[in-house]
Amino acid sequence: MPADASSLIPPALDQLREHPRATPEEVPGLLERLAEVPDPRDPRGVLHTLAVVLALTACAVLAGATSLLAVGEWIGDAPTHVLEQLGIRPDPLLPQRLLPAETTVRRLLARIDGDALDRAVGRWLADRRPTTATSADLRGLAVDGKSLRGAARATGRKIHLLAALEHTTGLVLAQLDVGEKTNEITCFQPLLDTVADLAGVVVTSDAMHTQREHAEYLLDRKAHYIVIVKGNQKNLRKQLKSLPWKHIPLLGRTRSTGHGRSEIRRIKVATVNNLLFPSAQQAIQIKRRRTDRKTGKTTVKTVYAVTSLAAEEATAVQLAKLIRDHWRIETLHHVRDTTFAEDASQLRTGNAPRAMATWRNLAIGTLKLAGVTNIAAALRRNARDATRPLALLGLA
Repeated sequence: MPADASSLIPPALDQLREHPRATPEEVPGLLERLAEVPDPRDPRGVLHTLAVVLALTACAVLAGATSLLAVGEWIGDAPTHVLEQLGIRPDPLLPQRLLPAETTVRRLLARIDGDALDRAVGRWLADRRPTTATSADLRGLAVDGKSLRGAARATGRKIHLLAALEHTTGLVLAQLDVGEKTNEITCFQPLLDTVADLAGVVVTSDAMHTQREHAEYLLDRKAHYIVIVKGNQKNLRKQLKSLPWKHIPLLGRTRSTGHGRSEIRRIKVATVNNLLFPSAQQAIQIKRRRTDRKTGKTTVKTVYAVTSLAAEEATAVQLAKLIRDHWRIETLHHVRDTTFAEDASQLRTGNAPRAMATWRNLAIGTLKLAGVTNIAAALRRNARDATRPLALLGLA
């Protein structure tokens, strides 16, 4: 039986295995991270290592593949020099090079450990976060969920994924599948358990996660929180509304336009010490005045929030920015839906839908790390040259 050609891993990876404590200049590469994912296959008869198959899939998605059929076509069309850089070399005993077929990739992704794959991709992205931020900067991490509308399983359940996205970089550092018999609330802590260091991080979330248990968890990990307060915390909201906001000075005002509307946001902040929420240091009131530029209709909405950040740790302007930047995770969801046609995908077998969402997160994050602002244009550019995805992923 011919030897496993794709097991020829570059020597640099062997060196990393011998020295697991890599310096910042020598962090694990993508193949090294993907090697941490357990292989669900019987080792007998395996022609290509799991890391190689996963890397090929990542490259295909980074070249614009929106389906497993397109992934298989990209792998089949990949030139010889690209395949060789991933360790796939011709075998002299075989008449032609054997490549992972689309059916192989489909079966593998359906059986793969989704948690392990998300951890590997999240760690790879986290290792490459820019380190130019100063100690005065507040690092925000947004937690929010998204349903894969087209991936309804046989029982009719839509797959719902909870993710943690870094505000400034737009990188998804963690992702978790919300099970059929649970909800986002129970997955909040397990999701953030996969983020290595939360010290000093400001976690933002919507009203669903305004839970005392969540706040206590973040405080135990030396992190901070900013949470929106709505009807699910009636007593807390009543406390916030009863504060003397009329006598509190306006501390910030911003104007923006977009999505066919103009918006004015005004923020007031008050120091508090007796709110019905763990270690709440400041109460926040934001008034949003939105005008539809087509109809001229204006609406005014008041939003309340609380934070564990003290006045000397965060100004009103910084708090307003953190609250607004939370919704950058919606931008990620929009790109996955429009550019990668995620909601149109009918993929529904096993963990394959979640795995493809992970590859989309990786592709978007990789392009953002490269300074790309137009994701769709970058995917088209990558599709014209098969070596570009490898270079972006550090595999060239």
